[in-house]
Amino acid sequence: MAKHSEKPILIACPCCQAKLTVDPVLGIVLSHEEPAQKGPDVDLSNAQKILSEQTRQREDKFADSWFQESNKEDILAKKFEEAMKKAKDKPVTKPIRDFDLD
Repeated sequence: MAKHSEKPILIACPCCQAKLTVDPVLGIVLSHEEPAQKGPDVDLSNAQKILSEQTRQREDKFADSWFQESNKEDILAKKFEEAMKKAKDKPVTKPIRDFDLD
């Protein structure tokens, strides 16, 4: 029978610096503790600039979604026309069913 009195080994992962607790007898990871995440590196002296940039990005996204929603019918009609052109160019073939493959 294997020795169960051996203490677990504490290892630091070289890639992500996580702390692993490994059982030396069974060779399995008993626990995994991720390293503390660093917060964003933001200089608060530029907070107004950051907020105005975020506001501009929100307004741009809203304008894009408004344009797409207001022109949805035209966009779908063009997509349908394009799909019809592709369907006309493609030859009509009988679809392959699963039991046809045997």
